[in-house]
Amino acid sequence: MKRSLLAAGVLSLGLWNLEAQASDHGPQHFKGVPSETYEQAVANLAEYNPKLAAIVAKESLTPKDMADIHQLTYTLENAIERIKEHLEMTAETLEDVHQASEKAQYDIARDQGRIYLEQSRVFVK
Repeated sequence: MKRSLLAAGVLSLGLWNLEAQASDHGPQHFKGVPSETYEQAVANLAEYNPKLAAIVAKESLTPKDMADIHQLTYTLENAIERIKEHLEMTAETLEDVHQASEKAQYDIARDQGRIYLEQSRVFVK
């Protein structure tokens, strides 16, 4: 039993050490360009999608291409997340308008309707 516990302890220390080494030598993680607003997110997609498109259009990819893709995707993920958040917030506001209309809550329908229209304006230009 003592031998099993000792072996388990040594094994877990070894795995912990390998994990620590892997994280030191693994791929670098970038924050990417932030998307603070919906408009900035759309601008980042417009700028970074063509960069990704140029790389993935190649017949074969190099290690540098893979590193570039890895870095680009952080910015693209930031943009998509901001767009998703804005869309969810807009959908929630529209649901408030819908619920208010069902309950004849005139002031809420009007006020939330105005907020919804402002939020959704960025989707239809």
